This record gives sequence, structure tokens and C-alpha cells, in this order.
Amino acid sequence: MRSLERWGLVAGALAVVALLPALNALPSGSPLRVSDFTLNLFGKFLAYAILALGIDLIWGYTGVLSLGHGVFFGLGAYAMGMHLMLEIGTRSVYGNVLPDFMVWNQVTELPLFWKPFYSIPFTLVAVVVVPAVFAYVFGYLTFRSRIRGVYFSIITQALALSTWLLFNRNAMNLGGTNGLSGFKSVFGFTLNSAATQRGLYIVTALCLCGAFLLCRWITRSPAGRVLIAIRDSENRVLFSGYSPAAFKLFVFVVSAALAGVAGALYVPQVGIITPAKIGVLPSIEMIIWVAVGGRGTLLGPVVGALGVNWLQSILTTSYPDLWLLVLGSLFVAVVLFFPDGVVGTAQKLIMRKWPGAGVPETGRPDEGQRPEEAKPQAGVSHIQAG
Repeated sequence: MRSLERWGLVAGALAVVALLPALNALPSGSPLRVSDFTLNLFGKFLAYAILALGIDLIWGYTGVLSLGHGVFFGLGAYAMGMHLMLEIGTRSVYGNVLPDFMVWNQVTELPLFWKPFYSIPFTLVAVVVVPAVFAYVFGYLTFRSRIRGVYFSIITQALALSTWLLFNRNAMNLGGTNGLSGFKSVFGFTLNSAATQRGLYIVTALCLCGAFLLCRWITRSPAGRVLIAIRDSENRVLFSGYSPAAFKLFVFVVSAALAGVAGALYVPQVGIITPAKIGVLPSIEMIIWVAVGGRGTLLGPVVGALGVNWLQSILTTSYPDLWLLVLGSLFVAVVLFFPDGVVGTAQKLIMRKWPGAGVPETGRPDEGQRPEEAKPQAGVSHIQAG
């Protein structure tokens, strides 16, 4: 890694982790103070950025388009939400140890699968393991059957739809269409406290930095080069003696685990999780974040998640009826005019103006080469490196 790039990432990480909390801690009369609402809003955006990194790992670097990542986000979110509901205890509306929605539905005893979520360690493990195990089973069945391309995308979209329908049922004892809400505390800290929200933001920012480093390590490892080769020519990887299914399953599980962590960080900052975050539409929106920011860049998904959601926050406040039109137009514009996204396009412009600046970390062949020269570089050399 070049020194300039390294220091740029370090400066960006410090700004994300420390700048907003420091400005939020200023006295209320200070003109530089960031409000509690703004800090909480950007904390939610950072959770989305963790999710977007996972999608970039499976789509941008491996070429597998998943339209069902809302499921893994929801599993992590519900795991955390179940613990937060149990933390409420008798402080609920009905003064019952059971969550309010169970009292409404005349449930007399806490379901067995809820009881382990009294434990904080179990909850922290569950937000990672539950999405990862679900992704492993689903990925094993699909990748081993050599389902790929648009067929895999359709299956994951069907997965999102079926999971959304399942979580909407009251019989699941997960709150039905209303989901889980009304949280009072998180791990013993009062949720409506400014200090707690500031702490949640810092934890989310640190997790984002950790997720970025993890994805960077994977993509720069020999296995990461095989992932890029799978994206560029899966048949060539197969003929070279590698098992694309094993590599795709690995990265799919890692991506799902990151989505689960993002969901767990989202819940205490927003205060609610419903099946609406699991369905088809949210899963497609997640893909748009990565496409707008620039897939195959790692930094692009972070920029896309922050930028698109910040734009949504502004437009839904002033022009709520226009947001879906703007989102659709933004996606069409990226596909037609800026296929490399914001970060990818910026990297290309820098390379054209300063050719000695270095090769962009997109894992893609240099566009200065002819196609017949670039193909072996993406397929053969990357495999040999693995």
C-alpha cells in the first residue's frame, strides 16, 4: 500500500470514528455542535455501509449478484432485537415479563427459542452465527448445484420474498408486521441517553473500520485473487483445478455475517426492526448503494451507502413523493453512464490525468490493454497467484 493511500485511509477512519462524536459532545450553544439526531442518523448510515461492504465482496469481487441480503441483515437485527425486548422486562406497557406483542396475542409463556437471548454473549454470537449458518446452508445447496448468474439472483430474490412473508406471520412470535420495538436499554445502558447513542455510533464506526480491513485482507490475499478470477471467468478457474463453489460459498458466508453485524448495530440506533427491512425492495436498494458508490473498490460501497441514504433523508423530508423516482433515475444513470460508480469513475479520471498514480484497487484488468491481453491477466495470473 502506498504511503499516501495508507495515511488517507487512516485520516478517514479517524474522522469517521472521532469527529462527529467530538462535535456532538460540544456544549449545546456551540455553532459547531452536531445534534443527537444527526449523530444517530449517521450511525445508521455507517451500519448500512458495513452491509454494503459485504455485498461488494460477493458481487463486486466475485461477480455473484445476491438480491436477498436483506434476509441476513434482518436475521442479525432480529437477534439483537429479541435481546433488547427481553431487557425491557416489567417496564413494558403491560408490566409483564413477556414482550407486549406476546401479551396482545395471548401467549402465556416465553417461547423456547427466545430464552437463550437473555444472555448477552449468546446474542453477540447469534448476530454473526445465525446469518452465517443460514447463508452456508443456502449457499451450499445452490453453489453445489452450479446455479449461477441470473438464476442465482432470482433465487435469492425469492428467498427475500418468502422470508418476508414468514416474518409477517404472528405465529412466528416475532411481532408480525409490527416487528420488535419499544426498546428501553442496550446491555444495561439507557437507550435514550445521548451518551449511549454516542457510544453506539463509535462502536458502529469501529466495526465499519474492522469490516473494511477484513474485506481488504480477503481481497488482497491469494484467495481474493481467485475470487476475482471467478468473476472474470469462472469456467477458466474450474478448468485450472480450483473449486469455484467452495470460494463462492466462503465469501457468501462472510458477506452474510457482515450483514448480520450491520443489522445488530442498526436496531438499537433506530429503535425498531420490522419485516419491511427483509423484503425484496430493501435488498434491491442495498445493491443500488454498491452500484452508485462503485463495486469492486471497497471504498465505493461505503461512499454509496452514506451518500444515497443521506440523499434519501433529505428528499423524503422535503419531497417524499419524489424519492423513488430519484432512486430509480440514479440507478439507471449509473448503469448507462457511470458503470464504475462514483469511486471507480474517480479512479479512472485520476489514472488518465496522472498515469503514475498507481493502479486502482478494483481488481479489474487495466483498460489500457486490449481485451485479448487483459483476459489472461484476470484469469490465469490471478489463479496462479492463488
